[in-house]
Amino acid sequence: MLNIGMIDYVNLLPFNVFINKYIKSSRIKATIRYKSNVPSSINKQLQTKKINEAFVSSITLTDKSQLYYPLGIIAKKEVKSVLVIEGNEHIPDNASQTSNKLAQILDITGQVIIGDKALKYTCSNNNYTDLAKVWYEKYNLPFVFAVFAVNTKTKANKKLVNKFIKSNKIYIPRYILNKYAKQNNIKVSDILKYLKLISYTINYKEKRSLNQFLKLAQK
Repeated sequence: MLNIGMIDYVNLLPFNVFINKYIKSSRIKATIRYKSNVPSSINKQLQTKKINEAFVSSITLTDKSQLYYPLGIIAKKEVKSVLVIEGNEHIPDNASQTSNKLAQILDITGQVIIGDKALKYTCSNNNYTDLAKVWYEKYNLPFVFAVFAVNTKTKANKKLVNKFIKSNKIYIPRYILNKYAKQNNIKVSDILKYLKLISYTINYKEKRSLNQFLKLAQK
């Protein structure tokens, strides 16, 4: 049975739409249980086995026993949803362990902001540092913010991951875009521009970047 923890952020819209569109079996759909929360909470739910599969913060892979698939939330270059408003004091965002650690690694002090609230901030402000952009400029690698992790690899979650990886561009219905735009007070055009900054498959460069981050995080 699929028991998926979901993060209700714009960057997972393609995955959410995929589940509803590409899983044909009503029986399988009926077994999917959603537990929506912020990344740090989803991390804990996976660790305590309240859920079996979810996109979790990359920092959780410092536990080398954690199982995951080559699927994640990846910033190609800049990301616009993981920011630091620079200041004299490090103020973490309690929603994301990975973003807080990345700010420390890059030695950028200030208030960390992630997710849809960060994306909304970039739409009307330019006094911020985009952490994925700084990472790319330093290492010439995309940054992997989250991975699709599991407690147990099953035929069901393997099939789900493979289908999503092999799928072409996911069409997001206008009514869903309108809903997210209204919910977060962000223009549909800004959401579409943002989604072009994101990819989901962990290939060679993404794996290198992930290993580099984990190596630096453990120092």
